[in-house]
This record gives sequence, structure tokens and C-alpha cells, in this order.
Amino acid sequence: MSTAVAKKIQMVDLKGQYQKIKTEVDKAIQEVLDNTAFINGPAVKEFQADLEKYLEVKHVMPCANGTDALQIAMMALGLRPGDEVITASFTYIATAEVIGLLGLTPVLVEVNPDTFCIDAAAIEKAITPKTKAIVPVHLYGQCADMETILAVAKKHNLFVIEDVAQAIGAVYTFSDGRKCKAGTMGTIGCTSFFPSKNLGCYGDGGAMYTNDDELAKKCRMIAHHGQSVQYVHDVLGVNSRLDTIQAAVLKVKLKHLDEYAAARNHAAAFYDKAFASHPKIKIPVRSANSTHVFHQYTLQLNGVDRNKIREGLAAKDIPSMIYYPIPVHKQKAYQNENNANTNFSNTEKLAACVLSLPMHTELNDETLQYIADHLLTLLKN
Repeated sequence: MSTAVAKKIQMVDLKGQYQKIKTEVDKAIQEVLDNTAFINGPAVKEFQADLEKYLEVKHVMPCANGTDALQIAMMALGLRPGDEVITASFTYIATAEVIGLLGLTPVLVEVNPDTFCIDAAAIEKAITPKTKAIVPVHLYGQCADMETILAVAKKHNLFVIEDVAQAIGAVYTFSDGRKCKAGTMGTIGCTSFFPSKNLGCYGDGGAMYTNDDELAKKCRMIAHHGQSVQYVHDVLGVNSRLDTIQAAVLKVKLKHLDEYAAARNHAAAFYDKAFASHPKIKIPVRSANSTHVFHQYTLQLNGVDRNKIREGLAAKDIPSMIYYPIPVHKQKAYQNENNANTNFSNTEKLAACVLSLPMHTELNDETLQYIADHLLTLLKN
């Protein structure tokens, strides 16, 4: 490794990020330890209020993780076994997993080959009388085509459950100039605070957000064993809480979220400049309607052996990842008649050619140059 690149390259450098905010984080955690309110302590409500203000949304409902957020949202919306829920096949499995666990039917559709997000035209083609909801995934850090998706949902009276696990802080601009944060446009937004996320805690965590008062109330009840008041259980619920220590960490990190997005965009711009003219590389396409917060920086490689490229990078201590090598419709657990005759050519091409490079808040130009130089060298061979 170059002497200019002083430390081991990480896909996500949580330690380096922590060192910069160590004083703030340690103080916040110590306050929780001192007051010993480990469940539903003051930091939970404080973080909730801070996130509501940041997102400009009426209600944030914290929970234990992003998968729970999706499950609670679907339960609160009254979805029942047999109802169909449309989502993208090119996504992390949790999106479809929750649909299946609730006895709903996941209907998988294509993505846009440029933005990687769900194709709005494919959604409309997949709608049947059983369709009740759409789950657009804001993949890699930018919003799906929400204006079109919301129009389709309104036309067919469908719920829109935004999966915002990778795009918290991204801003979508509608054709009338109105701007909304990712997750605040549909019926409800669901996010994860897994440590590697743009806004990540130091364990598990998640949240839902909505402007619907009744829906917020139902989500809170369901997340707390279905209770309206203590020991009064009005609906079937689960136990899903954001613990106070994680809320304290998130409260600190939320103050830095826009700064983190700027650092990620700097790294992305550096990569773009290095790779833009290469015939075997397609750099990430920015949507005209959405900012990008670059949870991942994902290239499309053409005419190369991706595994050999990864091996070559690893030999130079450069990590890389494939998000995601096997689409949901190819997974044994999700092969059914609903998806058997669907065209997934875009999804399958992307699964075969995408490669994500290190992307986090602590990347410096020397490290970025080191990564770019070695990838370009490998592509010459």
C-alpha cells in the first residue's frame, strides 16, 4: 500500500468517524449510564423530536431495526394475508422478507438500469385487484421516481411504503418545485440505523415516519405490544424499541448527517472524475429529481471478469462489495407464479455487473487516488 495511504482501507470506517465525534458520543452515552433510563429514556424522545424537525415530518416512531419498521408499518396499514405488495427484485432481502413473513404476496418488478431504483412503469403493469401497496426502495442513496409512483398509487388507491434505509437525508424535488426528504412523501417511510448506514447507531435501530396522525398512533401501539395504555392491548403487537443508548448516539450523529453527506459526495465526485471516460465503466447516474447521499458508490463494469477485478483489488488491500449478486426473484424462497413470467433483464444484468467501492465519511483524496489508480490498472489487463 502507498505510504500516502496510512491506514487500512475500509468499506465503511466507523472507527475513524467515531474518533472525530468521540467527545460528544462518550458524553451522551455517559448521561444514559448516569440516569440508568435504558429503555424509553429521555434521549429517545429527544432524538425523535430532532429527527422530526430534520425531516420536516409530523411523526417519527423509533423501533428496534429497519426490518421491524417495515413489518410494523405493514401491520399498521391493515395489510392481510393474500394482499399483494409490489417491490423491486434488485434490493436487500429484508424488503421482500417482511412481506412474506406477514403472509402477504411479494410481487417483484424491474428497476431502472440507470438509477437502480424501482421502475414506475413496471409497477403499473404489475397491479392486480389484490394489490394493496408499493414499496419503493431508495437504493444506494437517491430517491426512486416518487412523483410517478405516487401518481400510480393514487390512481389505484394503493399505500406507498418508502424503504429509506439507504437514503436518509436525500431530497426529492417535484415538478412544481416542492422539495421533500426521502421517506416523507408516501404513506409511511421506514429506515434502518444499522451501524454502516449514513445515519447509523452503535447497534441496531430503526424508525418509521409519517404525517398521518392515526397511522402514527397505530405504529406506536403495535411496536409496544399493541398497547393503548399499559396492560390494555387493543391490537396484535410486537416488542420493538430503540434503546436509549442508541438514541443518544443517533442524536449526536444526526447533527453531522448533512456534513457526512457532503463528505460522501466529495468522494463520489472524485471517483466520477477518475472513471468517467473509461469504456468499461459506467459511473452512477444522478437522478434529475433527487439529491444523492451515496450510501454506496456503485459502478457498472462491462466486458470484464468482475471476480478477477475484486481479487486484484483485494491483493492491494482494497475492499469491494457486490450489492446484490442474487436478485430476490432468483432466491429459492421467493420463486412463485407471480414472478415467473416477469422480465427481469435489467435486474439480472445489474446483478452480474455492479461493483461497490469503499464509500464513507473518512475517505481522503490520497486513499481515493490509490483506489482509482489500482482499479484503472486492473482494467488495462
